[in-house]
Amino acid sequence: MRRIALVTPMLPVPHDQTRGRYIHETARALSKLAQVRVFFQQSQYPRLPFMKPGSYLYGEVDSSYSIDGLDVESFSYPAIPVVSRALNSHVSSLYLTPRMRRFQPDLVLAYWVYPDGHAALLSAKKLGVPCVVGALGSDIHVRAGINDFMTRRTIAGIDALLTVSEAMRQTAIREFGAKPEAVHTIVNGFNTSVFYPQPQGPLRHRLGIGAKEQVVVYVGRFVEAKGMRELIAAFAQLAQNNQHLRLALVGDGVMKGDLQALIQQAGLANRVYFPGGLPPEQVAQWIGASDVLTLPSWSEGYPNVVVEGAACGRPVVATDVGGTREILNNSNGILVKPKDVESLRNGLEQALKQPWDHQAIAAAMRRTWDDVAQETLSVCEQVLNSKAQSASLK
Repeated sequence: MRRIALVTPMLPVPHDQTRGRYIHETARALSKLAQVRVFFQQSQYPRLPFMKPGSYLYGEVDSSYSIDGLDVESFSYPAIPVVSRALNSHVSSLYLTPRMRRFQPDLVLAYWVYPDGHAALLSAKKLGVPCVVGALGSDIHVRAGINDFMTRRTIAGIDALLTVSEAMRQTAIREFGAKPEAVHTIVNGFNTSVFYPQPQGPLRHRLGIGAKEQVVVYVGRFVEAKGMRELIAAFAQLAQNNQHLRLALVGDGVMKGDLQALIQQAGLANRVYFPGGLPPEQVAQWIGASDVLTLPSWSEGYPNVVVEGAACGRPVVATDVGGTREILNNSNGILVKPKDVESLRNGLEQALKQPWDHQAIAAAMRRTWDDVAQETLSVCEQVLNSKAQSASLK
């Protein structure tokens, strides 16, 4: 059985249950096919209020961290926001290398290109094993300055790059110089035991949602790049003419206070649900209880919540970015323009009025995390076989 060291900074943690759910699912499924140890690395910032990152919910996990279905070794490395950005991968690798050496992997598989993918690459070179990196979205689509430069260096040095959509694959080739033959599209799956059509009535009763309410649900991080301001503005306009309309914001993030203030200013505090960051089973309940799921992001890789929404039989209104077009069509959703309140409002209004075949929407979604794991392992085997053939010719 192959030994794979999986390196990532993204897994569900106590202070952010929604972070890295897709990595957790992929790693858990891959662990059925190979001996996988997950090296969960976290940047540790100085304990000063102004030294904390502002783009995500920051919290520290210690070496006792564990999560269902995974062999995890967690550790932290010192970092300073912005200041240490160019050095983070090198520092991380210093902590990562001895841990991976004890595990003795056949191959290193990292998720998130920089700094974590580059740290994995540096450590893999020290151990003399190949390195495969998976790109997830913003680590390709939202790059600038040193992040852009180091992302290019990482892609140039690894043995294979995994992308979660064909759109992202083309971006990696066109804009980052990735070799086409080394870039493989492996789209996300979903947990079929969690995300499936459920009777809406009982779900609404359980969650305290009125039978006459029309509910738009958003699931994800509360950050500006997810189109949260546009969503509140579009909802406020629709709510003026629809007394039954409600909005459910499932998740958490650095923007929560701003969102609550915007909702309060619009006089809509009693029409918005804030369930918080929830585990997948409860997320599925909110999706199933809704009428429409929305994701108005500015950029995406292959948004898994869109897949999960469709798997629950809910139509989806999402921005036409990244690989979203590869998921949605006229039978299961509506694509709208990013950063465009009017387009989002019109899309939501249409979706709420349009009749949908909810069972057909769900039936079209079949891909599982086991499929993802099989394809991921196949790429890893290709890389290992290629390396072995090259070595035999020397």
